[in-house]
Amino acid sequence: MNPLQPFIEFDFMRHALLSCVCLSLSATPLGVILSLRRLSLAGDALSHAVLPGAAVGYLFCGMSTLAMGLGGLLAGLLVALLSGLISRTTLLKEDASFSGLYMGALALGITLISIKGSGMDLLNILFGSLLAVSHQALLFTAAISLCSLVVLTIIYRPLVIDTFDSDFLRVRHKGLAATLHALFLFLVVLNLVSGFQILGTLMSVGLMMVPAISARFWAKRLLPTILIAVMIALLSSLIGLLLSWYSALPAGPAVVLCSAIIFLFSCFAGRANGGLANFLRYRSGAQQ
Repeated sequence: MNPLQPFIEFDFMRHALLSCVCLSLSATPLGVILSLRRLSLAGDALSHAVLPGAAVGYLFCGMSTLAMGLGGLLAGLLVALLSGLISRTTLLKEDASFSGLYMGALALGITLISIKGSGMDLLNILFGSLLAVSHQALLFTAAISLCSLVVLTIIYRPLVIDTFDSDFLRVRHKGLAATLHALFLFLVVLNLVSGFQILGTLMSVGLMMVPAISARFWAKRLLPTILIAVMIALLSSLIGLLLSWYSALPAGPAVVLCSAIIFLFSCFAGRANGGLANFLRYRSGAQQ
């Protein structure tokens, strides 16, 4: 029996896999850069920040991909702007301001959905419905993925410079660093909006951040880290969907769970910074 038979026979399985492929290609590289900029919490916070806007779109238009996506995008950008404003006008750093905003956004979103929706609607928005991805949602995800990759390719070099040496960029190009950061956060929000349609607001950040962090145990240079992170995300998507099919598990959590298992394995066995590699280097140094 061909283990990939579900993807051959059923459209909904192909839609789910293609959606995950799109997210892996566009969201995971952003997760790598987020982790390098020490903004891992920002990804989680922005994924929660999307919820109130998606809830407003749901209140007015029901389960409309476009309305919920547009509402989520506006809400995520608003939280990002508020966080930046707080960090620049107070003593709080940006990650701390994100943590102060995202729980309120999550609570507001759940409250708004509860006004009109049922418990099942709330579950679908929070945890997604990966096996029910429509053709419209797939096209929406693919379009966001393509736009995100194009913009990231254009800003990649100055963004990397800003990540590793922000002072140099500020001296050479005054004002460019702030513009890059704002554009980068816009791409993060855009991909989280795309992800919440598939994995839900609570799970969408999983495919963005967990493979990105796992890849840092396997490579020390940025480009190989990004490539490995994308491969981990693709592998997690494939295995997670197959596990969901053959074991009757919820698809979205299964995908994120697979990426978390790969993360734990990477912590131990990663050749760049894994526990086993560090132990062998320490043992080799002690013997010398």
